[in-house]
Amino acid sequence: MNYFELFDLPVRFQLDGQALSEAYRRLQMQFHPDKFASRPERERLQAVQQAARINDAFSTLKDPLGRAEYLLSLQGVDIRGEQQTLKDPSFLMQQMEWREQLEEIPAAADVFAAIMAFERELKQASGDYYGELEHQLDAGRWSEAADTVRKLKFMAKLHTELERVEDAQQEF
Repeated sequence: MNYFELFDLPVRFQLDGQALSEAYRRLQMQFHPDKFASRPERERLQAVQQAARINDAFSTLKDPLGRAEYLLSLQGVDIRGEQQTLKDPSFLMQQMEWREQLEEIPAAADVFAAIMAFERELKQASGDYYGELEHQLDAGRWSEAADTVRKLKFMAKLHTELERVEDAQQEF
């Protein structure tokens, strides 16, 4: 049973977050290990394993990037944990430009304004890529979707680095 079936959700990128949360709570109540405390050890172990699977499934489906990677894995395209380089020259150029922008932020006249502007730019670009990703997944264009996920993973790392720059500024 895949994660979507576990939560009784359609197998697609766009999902109802409320339905996911409600199904998660229902399953957690049903399989919570405390309910099996007086049961034989085998049943207790199975409950713990099922609760762990429910938690993993929930965190995977809740996160759009994790959900996209999981959808790709269901199609035999497993990119989780890979370090493959993209072959998209325009995105590679954009990566270099974003890296330069990030490096220049600490020297900006108004560091916080530079951080906010860069964050808006990343958010806009990520939104555009997520829109593309949804269409690619819906159309079964797995290879293109995998490349878009790779781009989004880079952008997520870049956003994390931006947060570090911001945290470093707040320490002063």
